Amino acid sequence: IRHRLSGVKHVVLVLSGKGGVGKSTVACQLGFALAAMGRQVGLLDVDICGPSLPRMLGLEGEEVHQSGAGWSPVYVSDALGAMSIGFMLPDPDAAVVWRGPRKNGLIKQFLKDVDWGDLDYLLIDTPPGTSDEHISVAQYLAGVAQGAVVVTTPQEVAVADVRKEINFCRKTGIPVLGVVENMAALQVRLPATRLLARGGGAEAGGDVTAQALQALE
Repeated sequence: IRHRLSGVKHVVLVLSGKGGVGKSTVACQLGFALAAMGRQVGLLDVDICGPSLPRMLGLEGEEVHQSGAGWSPVYVSDALGAMSIGFMLPDPDAAVVWRGPRKNGLIKQFLKDVDWGDLDYLLIDTPPGTSDEHISVAQYLAGVAQGAVVVTTPQEVAVADVRKEINFCRKTGIPVLGVVENMAALQVRLPATRLLARGGGAEAGGDVTAQALQALE
């Protein structure tokens, strides 16, 4: 694995103790931002049971190709490539019902068989928690990963689990580069706001901006 990743300058994990906090979104946005700065970026999705990157990157229906050098990433652009089990499933709605050893085996294969070439950053999107996948990644990338970005939301239930994730990083020797508080606030000027009706019936999706602004006044 160390030899395979010898062309990667920085390996960064994107972690969270809680699901649904926008971890995959943060990983994708980091990838897009770094690529826009002229960096060569790879996104690796090791969430085996709930892969999100193919949909978030607009790559649904793409497939992984294999060559003598290994598995080729699927590219969003010349500067941004991705790898996920989602590219290997015959049906995007197919459930991956695997035990720990099989999931860990695929993660190891991703790390040693994907031909990333020379990268400035390899961002690894992980599942929530501190389960088998996290332990495997920490072991496989010992001395290789430069650190982790931890994602949370303001709710105490999310923050409590993120504290556990930070403790996991300390125990495994992974430096925490920073904590991203996602979904913390939204500021939009009212004249730029458009509100749509919810629910069923004929009015669903209808524009109710004028009524809502009048009620606020």
